[in-house]
Amino acid sequence: MDPEISDVFDVLQRRDKTDRQDSFYSDPHAANYISSLACMSVDQFTREPERLAEERTVVLEQTEELAYSHYKTFVETSRTGKEVQKEFKGIERQIVGLLDVLPKFSNRCQQFSKEAQAISAHRRLNSLTLSKHAELVEILELAQLMETCVRNGCYEEALELASFVRRLEIKHGKIPIIGSIVREVQESMRSMLNLLIAQLRGSLSLPQCLRVIGFIRQTEVFSEPELRIKFLQARNTWFTTSLESIDRRDPYSFIAKCIEVHRVHLFDILTQYRAIFADDDHHLYGHHQVFNINHSYLLSSWVIVRIQNFLATLESSVGQKELEGRLDSILSQCMYFGLSFSRIGCDFRPLLIPIFAKATLGFLQTSLQEANQRFRTSLQTFSLIKATSTMNRSKNDNPLHPPLNLLEFFPLAEFCNLVLQALNTLRLCCPVSLVSDVTSAVSTALENAAKEIAEFHRHEEQTFTGAETENFTRFVSYFVLDLTPFLSRCVQALFPAAALAQVLGRTPAAIKRSGLGIVSLKKVVSPLESLIPEETLLEALALQNPEALVPTAPSDVLAEAETPTVTYKIQEAVQEEAAADDEETVEEEEAKKSEVEVNQTE
Repeated sequence: MDPEISDVFDVLQRRDKTDRQDSFYSDPHAANYISSLACMSVDQFTREPERLAEERTVVLEQTEELAYSHYKTFVETSRTGKEVQKEFKGIERQIVGLLDVLPKFSNRCQQFSKEAQAISAHRRLNSLTLSKHAELVEILELAQLMETCVRNGCYEEALELASFVRRLEIKHGKIPIIGSIVREVQESMRSMLNLLIAQLRGSLSLPQCLRVIGFIRQTEVFSEPELRIKFLQARNTWFTTSLESIDRRDPYSFIAKCIEVHRVHLFDILTQYRAIFADDDHHLYGHHQVFNINHSYLLSSWVIVRIQNFLATLESSVGQKELEGRLDSILSQCMYFGLSFSRIGCDFRPLLIPIFAKATLGFLQTSLQEANQRFRTSLQTFSLIKATSTMNRSKNDNPLHPPLNLLEFFPLAEFCNLVLQALNTLRLCCPVSLVSDVTSAVSTALENAAKEIAEFHRHEEQTFTGAETENFTRFVSYFVLDLTPFLSRCVQALFPAAALAQVLGRTPAAIKRSGLGIVSLKKVVSPLESLIPEETLLEALALQNPEALVPTAPSDVLAEAETPTVTYKIQEAVQEEAAADDEETVEEEEAKKSEVEVNQTE
């Protein structure tokens, strides 16, 4: 084989091995040319380089000829290529700048998208708001509507609005405008509650009271115990205001009106409370059941406080001098008050007795002190020379008529008159419990009068004439034998033995023997023992236990003085005491017989 051909094959093989992936082999013209080489003969293949060189020369010549003939086109193409290259570089720079700006542009686009969405949402909300304008206006006007309802007293509508606002708060409480509406409505609710409580502080009928408490309950502000306390506080304020409005210038009118206000208004409040809180009735009626102590004792405690205040007011008022002769009327009103309250388990009548007993005793003691003062003044101006015996000392048909002998001595007659006036005033309101105090007060008054007589004798004894000494002896005798026993009988008439026996559970005879209600003559005349004869003293002591009688009317000694008249049933009292004595005698005989029978059995 020709060495040149071998070299060509070697070259082809090397290229085939090393440059198989070269672009030359991928060119279809190259592939066709290689295929044609394989089909050539040896001569053709040998002459192929020369043919290629000749073809190359021809191509170069054609190229040069083409360049000479089309050089302007090549120049223009070159210039255009440079411009294109320049433009491409500018485009590259712009692309680089665009790549730098694109992230920011993307962010701005995203921001724009969000803003557009927000604007769209706002627009949608505005459209929805416009479509719901009427409903929104109603909600926004809830606070104003609530205030109008409260101001006009439309409490049912106000409570319905408040209930709606509470539901609205639960659903949309986080919305600021809803929160503002809720606060305004709550403020109106507080105003309504204050108005309702203010109504409880005024005069209310039972239906009105039930209606007001119903509204307060629906507000759900107070628990049940708090509502009871608030009700009692409000009604107590109204009750206290009613008491404070009473005119105090006239003591009797004041105390009478005070009793009436307590009786009527307290009963109304109790009725209202029991109608509203029905489970609290058991305590007033004394039912022994187990209830909530916080509920059951509220009303009873309040009633006790009001009754205590009433008794304190009564005690401070009945002792006034203007009420001295009208205690019986006040007592009857108080007893009627207590009777009406006894029907609901609030009977306080036993508490009235000490108050009226104290007032009655105070009036009596004051009157007796005034009597002693008048007696002392009369003795200072009294002259025994003017005293003359105008009538004989004789026994009256009625032992409760004042002794006429006292008219001989004005101080004794005046003193007797004043004591009788005090006892007649006491008779109008005379509790049996005062028997010892009244007896002691009258005894003390007589004892003080006796001391004044002894003091008068001590000062005037040196100047007594025979006639004055005789008149003074008669003066003392009338005081001891007539005045003192008569006043003792008057005290016994105020407290008959039969009445005392019935209260104390003893017989009238035992009451007489105990000396209860009898003025101790020995104690009264003790300052005068040295001034009276012994026989006069013995006669006075013999009159210590007179026959128990019930007076018809202690009359006045002086003609110009008048005292109240009283009707007494003498015969009935005597018959009752006689019957009581007979019963006591029969009981004693039966007791003796039973003792004898027991002894015989033993």
